[in-house]
Amino acid sequence: MFKMKVDLTKDPILKSLLIFAFPLFVANVFQQLYNTMDTMIVGNFLGDTSLAAIGACGAIYELLVGFALGVGNGLSIVTARSFGAKDENLLKKSVAGSIVIGILLTIILMLFSQFCLYPLLELLNTPANIINEAYDYIFMITIFVGVMFAYNLCAGLLRAIGNSVMPLVFLLISSVLNVGLDLLFITQFNMGIQGAAIATVIAQGVSAILCFYYIYKKCPILLPHKEHFKISRELYQELAGQGFSMGLMMSIVSTGTVILQTAINKFGYLIIAGHVTARKLNSFCMMPAATLGLALSTFVSQNKGANQGLRIRQGVRYANLIAVGWSVIATVVLFFIAPTLVQLLSGSSSAVVIDNGSLYLMLNAPFYCMLGILLNLRNSLQGLGRKIIPLVSSIIEFIGKIVFVWLFIPLLGYFGVIICEPVIWCCMCLQLAYSFYRDPYIKEYRNIKKEAVTSK
Repeated sequence: MFKMKVDLTKDPILKSLLIFAFPLFVANVFQQLYNTMDTMIVGNFLGDTSLAAIGACGAIYELLVGFALGVGNGLSIVTARSFGAKDENLLKKSVAGSIVIGILLTIILMLFSQFCLYPLLELLNTPANIINEAYDYIFMITIFVGVMFAYNLCAGLLRAIGNSVMPLVFLLISSVLNVGLDLLFITQFNMGIQGAAIATVIAQGVSAILCFYYIYKKCPILLPHKEHFKISRELYQELAGQGFSMGLMMSIVSTGTVILQTAINKFGYLIIAGHVTARKLNSFCMMPAATLGLALSTFVSQNKGANQGLRIRQGVRYANLIAVGWSVIATVVLFFIAPTLVQLLSGSSSAVVIDNGSLYLMLNAPFYCMLGILLNLRNSLQGLGRKIIPLVSSIIEFIGKIVFVWLFIPLLGYFGVIICEPVIWCCMCLQLAYSFYRDPYIKEYRNIKKEAVTSK
């Protein structure tokens, strides 16, 4: 029952990590692809104003997605640890608890978001000529936030037992569906920006349904029974702690982005259009780092459950080396083709859009290595069950963005926006590296390794 194609606790470390991470990477590519297709289709068929409307509410969308992803991954950490320890009863209890917590959070978030969206867009200094379109888009996304939670929870549970392939398959199907519906609703039914939002919601709903159906048919270990829903205070505290910690961490990061968006919105719709285009491309470029970090969370959780501390240290080292290598490649490539990519994606001929978007990409790329390392360390700490330290790193990012909005962006203009995140990544890296390598569990296995070397 506990067999899987890739055994993260026994197979060669680099091989198992890469095989497990590859479907996650492809899934992230298609996740970004169907978000990017919204941008391309809106930019090319509806123009710069509608593109800017999506950009203006993009930070709110990232806040919702980040919270859903964080909670889903956080809840599945306990499941992964139980799987590594071969404790099926605890595994099923953790799944039951995750379902209960997920439903409650969905209801709360749906109600809260509906009362706050328009005032939040006003608070973000959204330009008057795009605020109504921005509201139409984000309202449709948030009213169906439950499908986003459902998919992320189901996908997180499958990854917890080592299955990263099937979430990819379902995401591929929904991505193709999303592109087709985008074209249908915008170009044929003339539904405008709301059509793009409806297409995204339908695509997410399909992926959630397929994911749940697969678990029901093929993964009985993830199907709790009535007795597993009995509330265990200790377990629910751990689940809520992990879920809220990761969800809050992602929310703090996204809230910082929302605050940063208030400064960006003051530069006008052309800068907004260039920025949202660059951010979409930036998301693609950062995917290898994000994927490895996500894979490490499961890798570390399972290996801690199996009491394999040395594998954890070695896995983190491999992931950090890959992050550095990718940063070098991305920097060289973007130096030559960034303007072409920005123009292609935005569909704009404006020099303001193309020049600012290109500069954003070229100055961020050299720091992808720092981003990769911080994601690896943060996800590893979460996999170890550490709740506070990753949260502290997010608070550092949040405070850093506030400082830039208040001090540096008024002085440096959009250039201040461009350098904001690279500077913050470097600060976060220092804090996380210190915390990870000073962690008692990691230090214990470092000492064991030293003793083994000394005894030879």
